[in-house]
Amino acid sequence: MRGTIRFMANTSSRTLRLLSLLQNHRFWPGAELAERLEVSPRTLRRDVDRLRDLGYPVTAHPGVDGGYQLASGAALPPLVVEDDEAVALAVALRLATLGAQDSPGTMAEASARALAKVTQVMPARLRRRADAVAAMTESASWDRPGQAVTVDPDVLSITALACRDAERLRFAYSAANGVSTSRHVEPHRLVALDRRWYLVAYDLTRNDWRSFRVDRVADVPQPTGARFRPRELPAVDAGEFVRRNIVTHGAIEVTVLIEAPAEIVRQRIGRWSRVEEDGTGPANTGRCRVTMAPPDNLDWAVIALGVVGADFQVIAPPELTDRVADWAARFTRAAESGRGLS
Repeated sequence: MRGTIRFMANTSSRTLRLLSLLQNHRFWPGAELAERLEVSPRTLRRDVDRLRDLGYPVTAHPGVDGGYQLASGAALPPLVVEDDEAVALAVALRLATLGAQDSPGTMAEASARALAKVTQVMPARLRRRADAVAAMTESASWDRPGQAVTVDPDVLSITALACRDAERLRFAYSAANGVSTSRHVEPHRLVALDRRWYLVAYDLTRNDWRSFRVDRVADVPQPTGARFRPRELPAVDAGEFVRRNIVTHGAIEVTVLIEAPAEIVRQRIGRWSRVEEDGTGPANTGRCRVTMAPPDNLDWAVIALGVVGADFQVIAPPELTDRVADWAARFTRAAESGRGLS
């Protein structure tokens, strides 16, 4: 009896391993797949049949170069995911649920239902990590193009736990210029912004609030065990703090005068920039000063200024004037060629 139980456990474990391999690889040659599972081709075929009985559409390709792959099915069967994949899935669903209560029948509401199902079947150790990252993260997307970066799930989850538990952290941090420093901070919140993650924290060495890009944190942060009383953040929320910090310390800072009331400009591009009243314009026309920090190049600034739908004057940098002229020339040529076809 004991031998039968051990055989069943080994078979079930191997079947789950087979499913995981098929889900993470588009096509497996039969011989290679059998070697990975350390079974014979005949045993592999039996394991594939077990997956089919469970509803997984495994396609077999006969021949010398034949193999197996997981095809699309009529229904969604259970998935097998790794620990870091499970945490990432839960966090992504949590960020997508923002506004779900006010928007029934939307993608946000569907994400909320999916999140409930995912967290329900998570082991306690994973649920604790996923809950901490989701609870301690603010979504502050500017919806602007930017290069995605890779973040270590362990760095993210340990930082989130420290935010939730109000526990001080130590970590090595590499600045944009490559200089590495040791940081001792009181973590406040994580912010997801433009496909990057930021940690908002009070820097105990510099005695001031700072935002750190999580992908520049070297190794895994070390919790010190020391608890702290949370300080008052000098901003409405962590997302606003990060946005303001990027605009202030961006590699390229754009300043323009726009011939439109500040209220209207804020409605159109306010979340991407800092908009201030400016009293130098003609009476009763309205003018505002806009400051922004493009993520990678000046093209995004040109697009944002076009969205405003008003005349503007470039104050800085001079390169933006050249970029606007280049865009204007291309649009003019497009308009002229369109008239020629009509």
